Amino acid sequence: MSARPVLSQRVSRFGTTVFSEFSALALKHHAVNLGQGFPDFDGPEEVKRAAWEAIQGGVNQYAPGVGAKGLRDAIAEHSQRFYGHAVDPDTMVSVTSGATEAILDVLLGLVDPGDEVIVFEPFYDSYDASIAFVGATARYVPIRPPDAEHAAWWFDRDEVRAAFGPRTRLLILNSPHNPTGKVFTREELEFLGNLCAEHDVKVLSDEVYEHIVFAPARHIRAATVPVLADRTVTVSSAGKSFSLTGWKIGWIIAPPPLRDAVQRAHQFVTFATASPFQAAMAVALRMPDAYFQGLTALYTAKRERLLAGLRAAGLTAHSPEGSYFILADIAGYGFEDDVAFCRHLVTQVGVAGIPPSVFYGAEHRHLGQRFARFAFCKTEGVLDEAARRLREKLPALAAAKR
Repeated sequence: MSARPVLSQRVSRFGTTVFSEFSALALKHHAVNLGQGFPDFDGPEEVKRAAWEAIQGGVNQYAPGVGAKGLRDAIAEHSQRFYGHAVDPDTMVSVTSGATEAILDVLLGLVDPGDEVIVFEPFYDSYDASIAFVGATARYVPIRPPDAEHAAWWFDRDEVRAAFGPRTRLLILNSPHNPTGKVFTREELEFLGNLCAEHDVKVLSDEVYEHIVFAPARHIRAATVPVLADRTVTVSSAGKSFSLTGWKIGWIIAPPPLRDAVQRAHQFVTFATASPFQAAMAVALRMPDAYFQGLTALYTAKRERLLAGLRAAGLTAHSPEGSYFILADIAGYGFEDDVAFCRHLVTQVGVAGIPPSVFYGAEHRHLGQRFARFAFCKTEGVLDEAARRLREKLPALAAAKR
């Protein structure tokens, strides 16, 4: 037997993702799963039909590496339609196998080993992995919960300034933010843009929840802020906006030199993305305004439904400005951390959430240990059953721990 370790160093610190772990635990204990963030309902029938028609029509071979022309055109039209963002589909767009691949491609294309990447935490877990894969170092800046002085989730500007240094190459921005639901304001984007300009830092702007935003918050595409325009790679995807996460169609939009850098990585990661689904996504992005208005109304109702259920169970739940996640304060239940709480929630209450401390670096992990994350991208029956179980069992648990 070889004495060499099986795992490479770049993956040795990564175990099974928290999503897989808690989904399996939920299945074992017949729990209502509000953990992993995927809808339990399908997207528009006309989009599914467009995929079927593409398959039947022979759109089944490799698409161009940069993406099918029809989809790139639709992405450019969508950008102009919703944000007034002028995009050349031939020089500024690449289609990827989901936003997660796009994130890795951006890191591979723009960041060298030894560089530093600024990341707001809590973060989508693939950021941390992608940074490690390219041999860079993450510099974490926490987003802090609402308090007496801040009505919404906020960040300390001095902490952001301190994170920049001579080795900083990239800032990762996620708005609407997973999992806090924060939507960055124009003034915040300008502040970050001025720092990036000062230090010659590029920006990865992850905007996959761009169409799930709740008034009065408004999503502002970072690339439309002048100071960020020439240095931003926008990452988005169709999974969240069209409830078709399994299709894994994502894209990047960037000025030509940045698009070229990302494309050089993409061509050797997946080369091309599923052709019939690209054809269908071109149809999706051209859906009428009524579809996107209906999506907002749908998720506004779901957000209010789960907020009411969590609060009725005694949890302090923060109302998100965007995305389809709610963070609830679990202080007072007597558990040592959020992982222990969420395990108990699955096994004893029958509801699965996600412990958000896994979305923090080691220095600030304690900040996540007072919360649990719940997804409301579920049907009303599922949300109501979760609320019923929480309402029946959580108050007794809190009383027992006092």
